[in-house]
Amino acid sequence: MNGRIYLDYAATTPAAPEVKAAMLPYFTDSFTNPSAIYQSAAAARAAVDRARGEVASLIHASPSEIYFTSGGTEADNWVLTAICGMQLAERGSCHLIVSSVEHHAVLHTAHYLEEKGVDVTVLPVDREGRVNPADAESAIRPDTALISVMTANNETGTIEPAGEIAEIARARGVRMHTDAVQAFGHIPMDVRSLPVDFLSVSAHKLNGPKGIGCLYIRSGVPIRSFLHGGAQERGRRAGTENVPAAVGFGTAARIAAEKMTERIRSTSSLRDRLERRLLERFPDAAVNGGGADRLPGHLNIRIPGVDAESLLIAMDMHGVEASAGSACAAGSLDPSHVLRAMGLSTEEAMNSIRLTVSHETREEEIDAASDIIAECAARLRNAVF
Repeated sequence: MNGRIYLDYAATTPAAPEVKAAMLPYFTDSFTNPSAIYQSAAAARAAVDRARGEVASLIHASPSEIYFTSGGTEADNWVLTAICGMQLAERGSCHLIVSSVEHHAVLHTAHYLEEKGVDVTVLPVDREGRVNPADAESAIRPDTALISVMTANNETGTIEPAGEIAEIARARGVRMHTDAVQAFGHIPMDVRSLPVDFLSVSAHKLNGPKGIGCLYIRSGVPIRSFLHGGAQERGRRAGTENVPAAVGFGTAARIAAEKMTERIRSTSSLRDRLERRLLERFPDAAVNGGGADRLPGHLNIRIPGVDAESLLIAMDMHGVEASAGSACAAGSLDPSHVLRAMGLSTEEAMNSIRLTVSHETREEEIDAASDIIAECAARLRNAVF
């Protein structure tokens, strides 16, 4: 990073050295199409199968339940459009339940489906950003096809009661999807005890390559194919496999599984240090979602009287990189839909920034960044530019 301090790991992460090394041969020496019948193609196929097993192992799934996609957005789109489309075709009506703090990959897809005749219920959240499972249960109707509630929020890190909601959905005969893009590889997840039917993942959030993710589809659960053409991904997602990316994804998943406990400890300690230092400098600041269980590396903090956009620009000029929320909403002049759903005013949302650290962050970077953030915020408060 050339001396710059990166605090936006929720947006994306650098590919680990082991990931890059594992991928490299499949760009050149082992470049063949895994769908071909000759020997080198069989080796490529074996590499994809091995990667599928490594990804599956991280959530205790069967490799046959993992379908590679181009990322979390595609996986989210696949589930919502396929399940709702199936029910509309079969029954003529369809009801979808989502939470108000979902990633735009879910919310915008839900809005698209509304235009196609799907009835959508958007669940509220409390001040910490949590969905009440009772609200999900109350929203279920005879024509409810799917509930989609994320595992953990990408802006605040709030961990949602997806497991409780999935239990309710199963008891009522409703399919359950969770967007686990932000949580996968960062906290323990086990689909043997988490009764979801579908789970979306993206590799670049855990030191894997961009452009690949997966959809977990519980064995026996029917779903339409998303891309039509060849027989790849067992006929459910056509297109030549991205072998290097799959290998990189599998490697990242394996490393995450091996080092998860250590990473949770170090990352949460760094996050807490950053939070403590900023709150000491600004006693009137507040942590959005601070009263909930959060992902280890997330800190969403609001500093009254300080415009987030101006603060981020000032931080960037001093070598600290962060964001106000989802990278997919960067450039938007609107306040965060997540923070507004949590009950924050427009001004409070506009005073909030997201700082996310990882196991790669160093303690000295935390101290330097907190000093820079505090100095920039103090200048903005006093209107000294």
